Amino acid sequence: MVLRLVEDIGGCVQFVGQVFSSVRHQKVSLHSLVDQIWNVTVQSMSTTSIAGFFVGAIMTVQFTMQIQEFGALAYLGGLATSGTIREVGPLLIAFMLSGKIGAYTSAELGTMRVTEQIDAIRCLGADPIKEIIFPRFAGIVISSFFLLGLGLVMSVWGGLFMGMFFSGINMDEYLRYIPRIVNWGSISGGLFKCFVFSVVLASICTYKGYTTRGGAKGVGRSVVQTAVASMVGIVVADWLTSFLMDVATQIYLGV
Repeated sequence: MVLRLVEDIGGCVQFVGQVFSSVRHQKVSLHSLVDQIWNVTVQSMSTTSIAGFFVGAIMTVQFTMQIQEFGALAYLGGLATSGTIREVGPLLIAFMLSGKIGAYTSAELGTMRVTEQIDAIRCLGADPIKEIIFPRFAGIVISSFFLLGLGLVMSVWGGLFMGMFFSGINMDEYLRYIPRIVNWGSISGGLFKCFVFSVVLASICTYKGYTTRGGAKGVGRSVVQTAVASMVGIVVADWLTSFLMDVATQIYLGV
């Protein structure tokens, strides 16, 4: 099992390197790239918005239960928003996207592989990596980054809504301490996590789809493996980015 995991990680890294090397000296169709960005964004915008809204609402409920005993509800908006943007929001929304975008892309590419459409493209003298993989890879990265950012914005509205109707504070009180607690470091850290998660998701789903074997059963197996590997990869990436951000903060502060 450990050997298989190492092989998958090495294969995925090599595959991503092959994707970028194949387009380094070749012109990629802008129309295909824009089309993929549009498709991914339209398919997942509603899911991401709803997920982000409820993530913010959940964080507000949890913080309310903790700080109301100390009479510190005035800080609810700042604390809930900071926790959502820095850690919980990007992670949970990325989980939603891994099931939506990752599974769909893996199934699409896997079907193209087992029905020999990818081999047909190669027989026609075209590079399937450049023609079908890179547009999907770049489209997923760009769209997922945008969607994760949208989800974080919606999480603020979800937290505000729940703060007004569950915690009993008004809008001005909820928003008052957000600028003091949520600084540009928190926002940039959350967006950095969004970018890393989008790269992890795009790498895994395109790799698993492109390397599918075994007919229809193989497609189903690739979809399951994509879902599991994406979630595990996102968790590991979350730990790594949190560690790197903490080190960078300590260096910046001279600790």
